[in-house]
Amino acid sequence: MQLILYSKPECCLCEGLIAKLQQVKQKNNINFDLEIRDINSNPDWFDRYQYEIPVLCLLSDRQQEQELPRFPPRSPVEKLESLLQRYS
Repeated sequence: MQLILYSKPECCLCEGLIAKLQQVKQKNNINFDLEIRDINSNPDWFDRYQYEIPVLCLLSDRQQEQELPRFPPRSPVEKLESLLQRYS
């Protein structure tokens, strides 16, 4: 599974989600690759996500992105793991 995280530097919500994704991966229950995209590096990403980050997307086999439901920052890691299992 390929995940894309739209983020930007010094975004505490983004850092929190990255930490939770790393915890899920360390459990070895879900295998995924994570690409982190800095919205400041691409004007289209910035225009689309500047008020939405962090935005987590699933990249399909056809290289199409599907936005995953927004993950509340205070939710436990297990909830994120459950969400990802639905898409794996």
